[in-house]
Amino acid sequence: MIGAADLAAIREAHPRVFRRSTAERRRLALIWTVFLAVLALGLWRVLPGWDVFVAGLGKLGFLVRFMIPPAHGGHLDQMLHGLAETLAMAFMGTLLAAFAALPLGFLGARNVLPVRLFHFGLRRLFDGLRGIDSLIWAIVFVAAVGMGPFAGILALAVPDTGTLAKLFAEAIENVEKRQVEGIEAAGANGVERARFGILPQVLPVMLSHVLYFFESNTRSATILGVVGAGGIGLQLAERIRLDDWQEVAFIILLILVAVAVIDWISGRLRRRIIAA
Repeated sequence: MIGAADLAAIREAHPRVFRRSTAERRRLALIWTVFLAVLALGLWRVLPGWDVFVAGLGKLGFLVRFMIPPAHGGHLDQMLHGLAETLAMAFMGTLLAAFAALPLGFLGARNVLPVRLFHFGLRRLFDGLRGIDSLIWAIVFVAAVGMGPFAGILALAVPDTGTLAKLFAEAIENVEKRQVEGIEAAGANGVERARFGILPQVLPVMLSHVLYFFESNTRSATILGVVGAGGIGLQLAERIRLDDWQEVAFIILLILVAVAVIDWISGRLRRRIIAA
């Protein structure tokens, strides 16, 4: 155990270490002070008055009391149909995005098509697709193709295409070069180089990304229904407008159970794919 005399000797022998430690502590304290000041300013500018906040909590408790006990009100078949639509929207939107992102990912990888201007333009296209939230796309597609799950599928597929293409391109750029060079040395052309040298390395990563997006889109598809894209979210919005809070609670429970099951299945599949 180090005593006070030993600590004083170490301090005298290595004064720079202790000075640096003190400077780091001051810097850390300054960072925390700035962070807390910005946080306090943000809360002061965003949060309503204390009276409004307390009244809002009281109204929330009032609504929760109306939700108990949850009940389907004889509309269980409609709710399950809406939930099936939501899952279908998530699945089809993710599948379309994955199919579209696969060739775009290869084209956007520097080690596949090393043309700077084309690469720059394609990456900006990815940024444009994924820079607009799926909820905004849902409003656009509902106005374009009408209400229903088709608008929701398109609203999920468009931004996911940009995000998955970017992730696929980054995975392709990080492949092991020796395996690709071995394929080239055997006389393979560009297509064979991508099929046998690159795709086997990145396919597990791609599948893992797609599964994660499917489980994420299961939650997003619920929100899209609120703006008219079909599914269980549309039924949820209708019950809220009618103040039928027991059915609202039942639909929320259905959504939570479905998301939990999808997360569990998707997580197990991702772990197996990555370990393979």
